[in-house]
Amino acid sequence: MQFSQKIVPCLWFAGEAEEAARYYTGIFPNSKIGKIARYGKEGFETHQQKPGTVLTVQFELAGQSFTALNGGPLFKFNEAVSLQVYVDDQKELDFFWNKLTAGGDPKSHVCGWLKDKYGLSWQVVPKKIVEWFGEPNEKSERVMAALMQMGKLDIAALEKAYNG
Repeated sequence: MQFSQKIVPCLWFAGEAEEAARYYTGIFPNSKIGKIARYGKEGFETHQQKPGTVLTVQFELAGQSFTALNGGPLFKFNEAVSLQVYVDDQKELDFFWNKLTAGGDPKSHVCGWLKDKYGLSWQVVPKKIVEWFGEPNEKSERVMAALMQMGKLDIAALEKAYNG
């Protein structure tokens, strides 16, 4: 698998890079695992990984390339970066929400945001959100007020707020 994009997000995991990549590719259609690189003997004094341990995993989610890195527990994910999943309808939103929240932090469920079981933040949002917030006006204010009260988003309730 060759990366088709010039910019590829690299996700730092303590030691679950391959497990996470397989988990994510099992959720999203048009996804696959690519090359898996492993630590060798060189650099052990720095990386402290046994030779043969997974170093990186190339993978694609819905055609988007990523790298998963087993970098150790030094760094953790936080809400400053999240992956957005744009959906067409409530059924699709529910599917991704349920898959990504499994084993994650329920306290993170705010305004369509969630943290998965690896601590990675996601936003599962309807494609219409771009239209709803396209211009600041009374409609977008009503959508924002409704959205701020939700964990998992309710598309029908947001449309109702938008339409007044």
